[in-house]
Amino acid sequence: MNIVLAEESELQGGRLSLGDRRAEHIVKVLRAEAGDLLRVGLVNGPSGRGRITSIKKKFPFLVELAVDFVVGDTGPPPMPPIDLILALPRPIMLRRILSQAAALGVGRIDLVNAGRVEKSFWEAGILQPEEYRPHLLQGLEQAVDTRLPELFCHRRLRRFLDETLTLAAAGYRHLLIAHPGGSPLGAIIDHQPGRLVLAVGPEGGWLDDEVAAFSRLGFLSCSLGERILKVDTAVVALHARVSALRELRLLPAD
Repeated sequence: MNIVLAEESELQGGRLSLGDRRAEHIVKVLRAEAGDLLRVGLVNGPSGRGRITSIKKKFPFLVELAVDFVVGDTGPPPMPPIDLILALPRPIMLRRILSQAAALGVGRIDLVNAGRVEKSFWEAGILQPEEYRPHLLQGLEQAVDTRLPELFCHRRLRRFLDETLTLAAAGYRHLLIAHPGGSPLGAIIDHQPGRLVLAVGPEGGWLDDEVAAFSRLGFLSCSLGERILKVDTAVVALHARVSALRELRLLPAD
């Protein structure tokens, strides 16, 4: 935990009282003491510092902080320029992906159905906000960010493509779908600024008609090479590669 995140409703008169896993982490992992300063942020809000005014180091743990935010900081950092379309994976894998994606930085996550997605996955508790939100918050705590990615579920891929994505596609500079045999990312990403959306399929990959449906909306197939990766590994590798290429393209010429 590199930043203590709190809801605005938890902040009372510039003071924050913690008695949950955050307090336990401050006591047992950070080994903080009264008077120590910690990074503090409000979810989807500003960030600043919190000075520990009191701390109880035995269960039940309790940490009290006096919080000051950066002058002029009234909101979260800008939305990351990468959005993710993800064929719904196994619940245990989704938990990892949500935390990793939030840490890496995504603006929006659309979970979609696909031919190779097990129907039972849609009944998993992780799709409820109270279940998936903590995993997103853990990613933000790692990355020192306060902007929570938006998450949406779409049980009908065709409806998502025809209604949601058709309208949204014009707002992206790059529309990419990860698929074996696709072009290298370096041949696709150009130097122009703008948002990017990346579609990652299920274990076993997208079906040919699904790739064709994305292609009709302007998506280009991309690949990381010959190796076939698990979905959670692919998401991290693709995000890292796309981010590196975008940064490289934005560097000034010698």
